[in-house]
Amino acid sequence: MTKGTQNIDQTKAVTQETILKVTKEVVIKFIEVGKVSPANFDSCFKKIFSTIEQTINSKTQ
Repeated sequence: MTKGTQNIDQTKAVTQETILKVTKEVVIKFIEVGKVSPANFDSCFKKIFSTIEQTINSKTQ
């Protein structure tokens, strides 16, 4: 297995659960620095999740 193929195989192993965990950590950091509040939590979480998911999916194609 070449190095490039190994990277693709590792990327395919990313699950929705992993994306949710990463999103949670990013949102927590944003809350800590005041970028996310209870008023905008819903829209921010969805945007961050979507961005991470799109990034992961673009790497697997």
